[in-house]
Amino acid sequence: MSSRHLTVTSTRLADLLDPWQRTAAPTAAASLPGPAPAGPSGPATPAYRALADRIRALVLDGRVPLTARLPAERGLADRLGVSRTTVAAAYDLLRSDGYLVSRRGSGSWTALPNHHPEPPTRALVPSSITGIIDLGVAALPGPGRPLHRAVADAADALPAYTTAHGYHPAGLPLLRETIAARYTRRGAPTTPDQILVTSGALSAWVLLLRTFVHPGDRVAVESPTYANAIEAVRAGGGRPVPVPMADDGWDLPAWRDALRAASPRLAYVIADYQNPTGHLATAETRRALVDAARATGTVLVVDETCADLALDTPRPPHPDHPAPVAAFDRAGTVVTLGSAAKSFWGGLRIGWIRATPELIRRFTATRAGLDVAAPVLDQLVVHYLMADHEDAILDARIPTVRAARTHLAAELATHLPTWTHHHPPGGLSLWVRTDNLSTTVLSEAAARHGLRLAPGTLFGTTGAFERHVRLPYTLDSPTLTEAVRRLTLAAAETGRARGDGGLTPAFTGCVA
Repeated sequence: MSSRHLTVTSTRLADLLDPWQRTAAPTAAASLPGPAPAGPSGPATPAYRALADRIRALVLDGRVPLTARLPAERGLADRLGVSRTTVAAAYDLLRSDGYLVSRRGSGSWTALPNHHPEPPTRALVPSSITGIIDLGVAALPGPGRPLHRAVADAADALPAYTTAHGYHPAGLPLLRETIAARYTRRGAPTTPDQILVTSGALSAWVLLLRTFVHPGDRVAVESPTYANAIEAVRAGGGRPVPVPMADDGWDLPAWRDALRAASPRLAYVIADYQNPTGHLATAETRRALVDAARATGTVLVVDETCADLALDTPRPPHPDHPAPVAAFDRAGTVVTLGSAAKSFWGGLRIGWIRATPELIRRFTATRAGLDVAAPVLDQLVVHYLMADHEDAILDARIPTVRAARTHLAAELATHLPTWTHHHPPGGLSLWVRTDNLSTTVLSEAAARHGLRLAPGTLFGTTGAFERHVRLPYTLDSPTLTEAVRRLTLAAAETGRARGDGGLTPAFTGCVA
């Protein structure tokens, strides 16, 4: 039987698997999602191998998490319309490759092979000093003259603050007012006592984790999602619960199921140009996520770091751009994180939290054990950037970023035509699927060619996304051209080392 006989047009194979209860109903409707997205399967491929290839692809792409229990052989065979021998042979192949662990009488669970290379370094290396092209960081350079003017204005205003001790645990009142007014203009009425200024958005996330999460508590996260957000959950003793992103954005039934089954303390989402996929949540999706979180008593944490970076839609505030998720919240379910890093400059370590006044007071008290307060001078700089230069900065850089996105996509289409990606309507990067190359191995080869990459495994919780890589379009066109040239050399080197360019069990482990 060939692989084409395995398709069943109802739901996905992934839908059989209940990753939160770690079990699956063998009578659930199931299908394999069309042709195998990558791998050696072809029209004449034996059915058992085609089935194994598809299950392996679902695990590697994060559509099915690790330790998810697979259906019993007979149940899956019945739903797919194949013999039990076919399913048994597929499971045997997955076990031999390290993608399945079985226990007699108990069932089989998804896994990843144990052997894997050391993860690539995540040290931030200034490319201007070393000659390395750094595609590991999705951030823009400073905005030049407007930043210089804001710094000068902040320096002029600073003497009024130096007569006191300089600690403002909730943030400078001036900046809190500016940020609150910004939310109000965007459709989420906000008062200054709903704002807490932090030392960056990641610091704000760590503060929330310290406030809400105890060791062992679950935290729902998108899969894939921002790598440092996952690391912060683990560092605080939390247990990240991955909720797979769909091809077109947020899988709302999966989110409802995850929140009901896992009962997470927090749920972390990036609704505006999701990192790394670039998806933008619609107003309906935002409302549904708020409703789902409220129904289970989960605090919905929304990271708006990239909210200003609208490339294909009018940037907020605008009727054609969805309002902030907080605008759909009437019960204090949503806590919002923001940052000056992506819109203005990463060297300004200023972020903020928007929440109810009661929560802001609670966060401020918790903060005493962290960093006490954000730097006064940096807060003043961000105030003047927002108050006097925001429109000019974004009006100037959005067309540049849009052109860079187009240029990078064109270079990839020319030099790596079998690689694919979703066209992001905003944000700073492409989430690229390779032609079955391990991006952990690819990143090591790229480093030898003077190119730093962020392999896909950094953005998952279980070592998935081995065939994905995040490629920022934050550099100028000549640099992006050179980056793709080096990337093409690294891809060829990786393919030669493998022989056929495919994955091997040795290259599919977790990357920290």
